[in-house]
Amino acid sequence: MSPPLRTEAPPRKSSLDDDDDDDDDDHAVTCLERDHECTPLLAGPSRLLQPSRRHSTRASVDAGPGPINPEGSPPTFHSSDEPDLVDFIMEKVKNTKLAYYVDKLAVESEPGLTNAQLMLNNHDLKPVEPARRQWGPWNFVGFWIADSFNINTWMISSSMIVQAGLSWWQSWLCVWIGYSIAACFIVLTGRIGATYHISFPVASRSSFGIWGALWPVFNRAAMACIWYGVQAWIGGHCVKLMISAIWPSFQRIPNGIPDSGTTTYDFVAFFLFWAGSLPAIWFPVHKIRHLFTAKAIVVPTAGVAFFIWAIVRAHGIGPIVHQPATSSGSKLGWGMVTGIMSSIANFATLIVNDPDFSRFAKKPKDAFWSQLLTIPLGFAVTSFIGIIVSSSSTVIFQGDPIWDPLELLQSFLDEGGSANRAGVFFIASAFCLAQLGTNIAANSVSAGTDMTALLPRYLNIRRGGYVCALVGLVMCPWNLLSSANNFTTYLSAYSVFLSSIAGVIISDYYAVRRGYLEIRELYSAKASSPYHYTLGVHWRGYAAYLCGILINIVGFVGAIGQPVPRAATYIYNVNFFGGFLVASATYYALCRLFPVPATSDVWMEVGDDVAEVRMAYDADGSSGHVDREGSPDSGVKGFTEGERKVDLER
Repeated sequence: MSPPLRTEAPPRKSSLDDDDDDDDDDHAVTCLERDHECTPLLAGPSRLLQPSRRHSTRASVDAGPGPINPEGSPPTFHSSDEPDLVDFIMEKVKNTKLAYYVDKLAVESEPGLTNAQLMLNNHDLKPVEPARRQWGPWNFVGFWIADSFNINTWMISSSMIVQAGLSWWQSWLCVWIGYSIAACFIVLTGRIGATYHISFPVASRSSFGIWGALWPVFNRAAMACIWYGVQAWIGGHCVKLMISAIWPSFQRIPNGIPDSGTTTYDFVAFFLFWAGSLPAIWFPVHKIRHLFTAKAIVVPTAGVAFFIWAIVRAHGIGPIVHQPATSSGSKLGWGMVTGIMSSIANFATLIVNDPDFSRFAKKPKDAFWSQLLTIPLGFAVTSFIGIIVSSSSTVIFQGDPIWDPLELLQSFLDEGGSANRAGVFFIASAFCLAQLGTNIAANSVSAGTDMTALLPRYLNIRRGGYVCALVGLVMCPWNLLSSANNFTTYLSAYSVFLSSIAGVIISDYYAVRRGYLEIRELYSAKASSPYHYTLGVHWRGYAAYLCGILINIVGFVGAIGQPVPRAATYIYNVNFFGGFLVASATYYALCRLFPVPATSDVWMEVGDDVAEVRMAYDADGSSGHVDREGSPDSGVKGFTEGERKVDLER
């Protein structure tokens, strides 16, 4: 017998009780007698659709009695157990022309949802049904091999060798350690998505609250939009090299946009990359895996070719591999710590949003070993190639090492010759594909998923991805990357503040709830939901989040150029660990002192049988098709029929 779950949410009626006389009486009540529960506020969240893979016919049948609007689409309901603010606003605007036209923009969603639920749920936010769970272990291997071959990883050892004074093997060791630790964090957050098939915005609702989760989601979405523009600008440099390798005269185009912060030459290349990325945003996430498979083949091949080309031209591997460390003692130790932290910080955004991809896994284990092993291996190999190629450049061009691979390709192009031009074109093309894949994986999909949660009635992942691309264009990334400001330092430093979000989410799932989540309640706006907390905001989660930020805030100010005490700098040197540990420990302590509902005393993941989940309330206001009585021989309350079958020893 399993220990019971702790839950403060009121029990709901079992589907087995439908034959009771009381239930018969309830079903006999008409909408006119329950006007406050069933009255539609707007015409409905979406156009009338025929039953399809993206539209639940089961939900349409089970939506309960209620009026149908003239167009035939299901009405929008409201519940007396939900906050009145959304209903009040909808009531005021429902008969306006604005409401009519805005309603035309609504995305597909399940019929019978209340207005508050429409702010929490749509097709792209709901748990991934089995038909879309198409990512196997090799898809994750290809995804991370593809992601590891990018320009940032290529150059990650440069600051460790040049600024921290490490030797090449010490910097490479830091990469191994840093990305191995990052892989552990990735699989911790990724398991939530792989088990329950939910994205980061939905998973964060259990720890930050139904409405409180909007701030972490907005935080991540804003970062993704900014980074999209920055990465697209770097991709534009790849396009510039490709065109220049074919038509050298392209580099001599007159500048028609003076005083803009860029040139016609650079802007045209950037715009071509930006426009060429738009078709990739169109494809759904469960199909975009083919892009990463192609990238995992093409880009590493080009990287190895670049590696061989540089060694042949230099007649060796260059002097860097023979140089000893220039630092010693505590400076050397802190240099290695900083190198490890920079590797982890490079992964901060991906640690938070890994559920956005892992939720498409066929089985939870498909997203475990494939990520845990591939991440450190792939990023270490890319870093090693970057070290050797940069070392060889000192011999080829008789100067300082060229760490930026695009700058090195430009040097080869400046030498002239058809062989050089051909080599530059093909390698630059591979780097262009690398930037495209990185931008889609780390920014476009993440921003699209987050924006879906911010405005689920009108945005899906595809629309959110295009909004992200538009923001990346209009923000003029060339101004942000100018040498006259510290924006890139700020951006890199700010990303580690996501460690506080990761700390709260991981502590909530593994330490507080022991793997137990009530999926339907994550989409419920009712005050009785275990994730509603106080007005939809979880104060324990926010208190822990702020504590994780405060420990790093002084050091963060120092990272962007302001004088701070040395102790703050040392604390900031371990920024990710500091923010993560403080946030997770604070959250756990607060939840022990002030217990939260819907937790388990033992490890209890119940996501194995999550399939087609219906979120609409029944006519009596309760969630449909949920057996809350549990099984007499299990001792567990609050499970659905499928959830009772969980292997408790797993």
